[in-house]
Amino acid sequence: MTDHKHDDHHDHSDETAESQELRDIAEVSSVEIITSACVHLMSAAAVKVGLAEDEATGGYQDLAEARKLINALAGLVTAAAPEIGNEHARSLRDGLRSLQLAFAEALPFPDGPGEAPGEKFTGRVS
Repeated sequence: MTDHKHDDHHDHSDETAESQELRDIAEVSSVEIITSACVHLMSAAAVKVGLAEDEATGGYQDLAEARKLINALAGLVTAAAPEIGNEHARSLRDGLRSLQLAFAEALPFPDGPGEAPGEKFTGRVS
């Protein structure tokens, strides 16, 4: 026999937690949300480029995955720059550029002009 009262209480606490999460999100500015998303993309791209090392294997490098993440980051930074202001955009563009350069260094053969990750949004990075 199932205790339905316990299930009802559980559903109510889930609704309360969800409501609290919505309130928390509502209190965060769009600039913070955009910047946070960019930082997550940057962190993941840095790992995939090989900037974080695993002592056992020597690295987590996956350049195909890094390319996707850098492209997504470049698109987001480019689109968001006018909305988030120059101060925030400048630091994001600097981080993006550093990742693009690290990616280029990690490639065994260089990408052609305009074909490197993010370059369709940022132009040539050198």
